[in-house]
Amino acid sequence: MTDPAPLTAWKAQRLAALTAPDGWLNLTDRVEIPPGPQTVGAAPDNAIILSRGPAHLGTLLPGWSFQSTGTPQPFLLNGNPQLAVPPFLLEIHAVEGQPALRVRDLTLPRDATLTYFPHDPNWTIRARWEALPTPQPQTISQKGAADTQVTLTHRAHFTHDGHAITLLATHWKGDQPMFVIRDATSGRDTYAASRFLMGEDMTATEITLDFNKAHNPPCAFTDFAICPLPPRQNILPFAVQAGELALT
Repeated sequence: MTDPAPLTAWKAQRLAALTAPDGWLNLTDRVEIPPGPQTVGAAPDNAIILSRGPAHLGTLLPGWSFQSTGTPQPFLLNGNPQLAVPPFLLEIHAVEGQPALRVRDLTLPRDATLTYFPHDPNWTIRARWEALPTPQPQTISQKGAADTQVTLTHRAHFTHDGHAITLLATHWKGDQPMFVIRDATSGRDTYAASRFLMGEDMTATEITLDFNKAHNPPCAFTDFAICPLPPRQNILPFAVQAGELALT
């Protein structure tokens, strides 16, 4: 079945974000940052040793600036603080209060081919959207890091193939709730650890779950990403044959 225009546009936006300079295809390092000024480079005498690049790139300073020559340059806020220090794009990324330096090599190719199940309108589901009476803490396992705590505020309910399903919105990206899911295609047709699904078109009581837009997490593309894993409630007992396929 031919993709509807909105889905075609979404796929193009997804590919553009993935292959952007700050996407997931050119990430070469993620190194935790100790307190104080830290020298950075590929040489072993640096405090933060990179896997590639100049022997001595410069010094990472508290308050997030970087000095290579001359005046220190501040990191700019673009979600996470970022700064271009050729040949790299440096980014500060914190987990549970521990900052780390993520390094992207801007000279690396950023090509990707994303493949999908055929579009299936039956997997665009209008679900019941429920705000919890009180926020609830939830422990979430992560690929690449220790467990973390999130606060649940909403959940989505729908029925499929005789199964009553409740999905927990464990994360939010901007104003969109994110569901981390696994199903019977995981590890076969789709990425084994999880897929991400963003909720759309919310009202106070309803939300659209378009599984045709279920997509691979960053960990499918790089070992230097940290990705949440699905809570037990988000592991579906059937195959969701919609959305992005595993990389080949």
